[in-house]
Amino acid sequence: MRDWITKETETAPQPVVPAFNASEKIMRLQMTIERVIKGKSETVKLALVALLAKGHLLIEDVPGIGKTTLANALSRALALSFQRVQFTSDLLPSDVIGLSIYNQQNGAFEWKPGPIFANIVLADEINRATPKTQSALLEAMAEEQVTVEGVSRRLPAPFMVIATQNPAEHHGTYPLPESQLDRFMLRLHVGYPNKADERSILRDRERQNPLEFVRPVMSEADIMELQRLVSEVRVDEALVEYLLNIVEQTRQTEIIELGISPRGTLSLFRSAQALALIEGRDFCIADDIKRLVLPVFAHRIIVNSRSTNLKHKTREAEQLLQDILQKTSVPI
Repeated sequence: MRDWITKETETAPQPVVPAFNASEKIMRLQMTIERVIKGKSETVKLALVALLAKGHLLIEDVPGIGKTTLANALSRALALSFQRVQFTSDLLPSDVIGLSIYNQQNGAFEWKPGPIFANIVLADEINRATPKTQSALLEAMAEEQVTVEGVSRRLPAPFMVIATQNPAEHHGTYPLPESQLDRFMLRLHVGYPNKADERSILRDRERQNPLEFVRPVMSEADIMELQRLVSEVRVDEALVEYLLNIVEQTRQTEIIELGISPRGTLSLFRSAQALALIEGRDFCIADDIKRLVLPVFAHRIIVNSRSTNLKHKTREAEQLLQDILQKTSVPI
């Protein structure tokens, strides 16, 4: 009898573990965010590109356009820790990173972590803080750690900074330094909604804020797995050559003072892999790269100051990149 029980137990069918469906999970996350951010499908998709490519996101536009709402919707749809920091002119680096406080009871200093110790950190209106406070994010964004008083502390994984800012020419803003801008994988512009979408926004908010209904649809394990799948997306050598040709032209064009850094090159490569996965492919195509050149590169290049002015700096950087794209032959 005991042998029979053992045999039956050994041959009993094992429970079937459902396969990881990347496309379904990504689509569900995108739809959840788009219930709040109306008519901005491409913007939402590019925000997901930054998340899945392990990058940081800069959202730049005029006040009241939905920058903070987009960041909040993304954070609420993920089962991750979240902290929001309102950047102001009197914000100190220790307000972001943390500091050691002397405990009189035990006669020792105790580490009090700042809001940077979260999976997703919203740096709201980042360019209203002084350059000294902005620089507090540099190490965190590049190495996923912070060093205080000679001690390095790891940040939680996954880790992502979503920063919002008003255009540089607005009053009370400090321009982000080149080293800070280069650490943002993508810069997005939300833009005004069309009339139909704005009517939908008004109706949705008649009684309650749609953000209150956003629930987590993706776990930490899901995100880590999707980020792993991004790294496995195939990029043919011809596409790598195409990407490098674009980068090289940003460094050789006289009107551009500062071309794309190797970090920027890698950002375009990784974001193209992420976009392919979001589109349901395990391989990249040339359109992935073309689509991402402006959001990945435009905030990184510096146009010759004699050829532009502050007010139209972003527009002229994007036009230069468009010209480079037109001149660069696309692999067949």
